[in-house]
Amino acid sequence: PDGLEATAPVFSEATVDSILGGIPFVGGALGGVLNSIGGGAEEPFPLLPSPLGQVIATIPYFERLPVADRASMVGLLLATIDCLGGDEATQQQYDRMTAHELFLRFKISERLVNDFLKPTLLVGLFKPPEELSALVVMELLYYYALAHQDSFDVRWIKNGTVSDSLIAPMADYLMKKENGGLQVKGGCRVKQISIDKDQRDGKMYARKIEYLDTRSGETEAMEDIDGVILALGCQGMQSVVSGSPDLARLPVFSQAASLKGIDVISVRLWFDRRVETRSPANVFSRFESLRGAGGTFFMLDQFQAGNTGLWGDDIKNDDMGSVVACDFYNAGGLMSLSEEDIAKILTDELLPSSVSKFADAKLVDSWVGKYGGVVSWFSPGSFTRRPPLEGAGNDILPNVKCAGDWVRMGEREHGAKGLCQERAFVSGFEAANSLMRVSADGFKEHEVLPVREDEWQFKLGVEINREVMKFLPRFWTR
Repeated sequence: PDGLEATAPVFSEATVDSILGGIPFVGGALGGVLNSIGGGAEEPFPLLPSPLGQVIATIPYFERLPVADRASMVGLLLATIDCLGGDEATQQQYDRMTAHELFLRFKISERLVNDFLKPTLLVGLFKPPEELSALVVMELLYYYALAHQDSFDVRWIKNGTVSDSLIAPMADYLMKKENGGLQVKGGCRVKQISIDKDQRDGKMYARKIEYLDTRSGETEAMEDIDGVILALGCQGMQSVVSGSPDLARLPVFSQAASLKGIDVISVRLWFDRRVETRSPANVFSRFESLRGAGGTFFMLDQFQAGNTGLWGDDIKNDDMGSVVACDFYNAGGLMSLSEEDIAKILTDELLPSSVSKFADAKLVDSWVGKYGGVVSWFSPGSFTRRPPLEGAGNDILPNVKCAGDWVRMGEREHGAKGLCQERAFVSGFEAANSLMRVSADGFKEHEVLPVREDEWQFKLGVEINREVMKFLPRFWTR
């Protein structure tokens, strides 16, 4: 659909011609003016203040979305300044509101919601606006789109996957004796975490972990542990807390275990020929065959050109067709379908409707993976139930911390927001730092790099809003 190509990169490597040349009626004239003053068509497009830069840079990508509908986004910008610039009490007010309610109260046009915001949220937070916290929606939109002109750019790893290109080498490094001799208990599932009260300080400490070795079928235990980081999603948290009565007695963990997850389906398709697309990363929007799901398709042969591993080392380059990674989010309406039917929906309906040349391509092979309830669901009112980075707190249970994209980071809050690997990654470092602070002497903390600083106009807007809100009640929240 128009405008929803999360192309990597759209803006950071855009040229004057690629942006201005796509503006109807005036693009050629603007390009001519720049050429006359020495700015060539192939010059990098300048980074402009947000949101002006996004408005201009996305004009070629929104050919059928009227300017009046785009302009209605201004109301959402005002709400974002008020919410993200406010204190935690203000943010909790927005958290209790659905994003759909927010759009209505700030007069966001129906067409902008249906053609842009809803599809974006379905693939960004995996739920439609009526099922999402307004707070997290604004965090996501700011982090992914509004903070800077090039915030919407995405990057795809050049070869292999994140798992085999980043995580596996890091694990191999840490497992070497000279680097600490990390032991990875692969194929093991935590069953119970046991807690004891220390009579010296009156605090509780995790002391024992029982786990199931799925390869042997035996239950084993680790005694006298120093600390635990619960790097879990909602499903993992439910499993561990339900099997750990000591943890379940602490409200912070039982509340986190009550949160539900979102169904996701991942598909990989191999075709007999190359299919050219305008963008290598695309979003499905408003197709009935999605059955309420959000969907994306990524052209891996374009992202990873020259990577023979997409097909296998024994396949000649001339024989390689397009390899497409497709994902469905909020996929409950598709989970009951067979793998063949899911692949057929893509090859017979969704892909040919999006790019007509897919109708001429023959499917050679496919793979489908279904994952029920595994992704964090930022539902309205969920903020206070999400697990804190510090777990139950250093005054109660100092050696159990939490990590993941859904954790509340408190005073260690980071600029990476929403459902994203960056937030999960950062929270892991912060959880490790926190655990080491209470369990090791002379520990040197790992430096956590911040995101780029907010632009001056956003900071100014926050300051102005704070002054105005001293006199104006937030009648649009509750």
